[in-house]
This record gives sequence, structure tokens and C-alpha cells, in this order.
Amino acid sequence: MPPAKKIKHPGISKKILIVDDHPMMREGLAQLISSAPALSVCGEAGDAGEAFEKAAHLKPDLMLADITLPGKNGLELIKDLQSAFPQIPVLVISMHDETLYAERVLRAGGRGYVMKQEGGKKILEAIRQVLEGKIAVSEKMSERILEIFSGRRSESVSSPVENLTDREFEVFQLIGQGAETRDIAKTLHISAKTVEVHRVNIKAKLKIESLSELIRYAVRWVESQPGPQG
Repeated sequence: MPPAKKIKHPGISKKILIVDDHPMMREGLAQLISSAPALSVCGEAGDAGEAFEKAAHLKPDLMLADITLPGKNGLELIKDLQSAFPQIPVLVISMHDETLYAERVLRAGGRGYVMKQEGGKKILEAIRQVLEGKIAVSEKMSERILEIFSGRRSESVSSPVENLTDREFEVFQLIGQGAETRDIAKTLHISAKTVEVHRVNIKAKLKIESLSELIRYAVRWVESQPGPQG
């Protein structure tokens, strides 16, 4: 006799919207969520614009979002959602190192951060934590996050890159990936003049004098980061 299918009772399952630009990742997350009790996938999106539209239409109980999305990135999506739909919590699931992004995600209004390589069990635990109104970050990040938000953080930070604003950080990463001013402007939907302003601010914060030095620094920084850029 074939095993009985899991029956989900209508009105009980929490609705989750998955936002990731990789179809295989969305499919994997959908299977993981659908196999868990009291959770269901109400929709999927491949970019921030589609995610915002579906959030308005589907009214999910939780959005799972990646950081790297075409056009507007996950941090900007979180800020937009906070403004329009503050009742929808966002849990970020990304390949990017949590030490680079967890703090930025929480500052933007996100409710948690899980690295994709943590696996299904950790992802489900984080989903349930956020649905219960808690913050979901790794044990390693918890103490650091508490220090940051309680004002007990030491004066010195591990990298001057942490001093950059979210937008400056985006520009810095794109410089490190070899993008020129016009490409950065197009990617971030800002003017070339605005890119130049950000670049001046980045140089000042990193105590770098010339553009060539900034490019070398950014390239080395990008190359030093673990994991794929996605």
C-alpha cells in the first residue's frame, strides 16, 4: 500500500513567498517547505519587482528572499516592504557570508539571515523562529548582533568596509567585480553622477586617495570573499 499523502488543513498553514533568481533554488525551497507541517508556498518570484507585486497580492505570512537579485537587491526589497507592508517579515537565505550581510539585513528591517549551505533543517528552524516573532541568526552572529544593537560594540570594526552604507557597499562590490561607472549606474538604476559621489565617499571612508588604488582594493576584497557571488 502506498504511503498516505500528508494532508494540509486549509486555514492552518502559514503562507510563504519564495524570492530567488535561481529556479532550482526556488524549487528546492518549495519542496522543503511543502514537506513541513503547517507551512505552504503561496508563490514564487525571480526579482524584487515581482516579489513586491506578489507580496501585495498574496499577502504572505513570511517572505524568503536572497540578497542577490536582478536589478534591485534583497536589501532594497526589504526596505521597500518595510515601508509598504511592515506586517510581512522577511528572512534572508543567501550564499553570501553572514558576517557581511546579517547586520545590514537586520538594519534594513529583515527578521533573520541564514546561509544556504546551512541545510534544510536550519532553514526550517529559522522560518519557524521568524513566524514566532523572533530574530533568526546563527549562534556565531547572535552575540555580535546584540553588541551592535545595544551600543556595546567596540570602536574598532573588523573591516573598514563595514563602515560603508548599503548603497556604497553595492557600488564597492561592483567596482571590485570590474564594473565601470556607466555599468554601475545601470545596474543600480542611479545616475553616473551619483555613482561618482558614492565613489568619493567610499574612498574617504576607506582612507584611499586614488581611483586606481580603490579598484585594486575592491578587486582584492571581492576575490577574498568565500563562496559564490550569488
